[in-house]
Amino acid sequence: MADVLKQELGVEAELSKGSNGVFTVAVDGDIVAKKTLDGFPTPEQVLAAVRAKLPS
Repeated sequence: MADVLKQELGVEAELSKGSNGVFTVAVDGDIVAKKTLDGFPTPEQVLAAVRAKLPS
């Protein structure tokens, strides 16, 4: 996902080690996408969420 964010939006992702299959994407401290009981968000969902949070 970090590579997709870099390629599509020019955003450098900071990866943090977690546990128990945690997957959370935050922009400026605000969570915009995360793994739920239904599974992981798609790359398209993550891109849209990050894009919506970035300044224009």
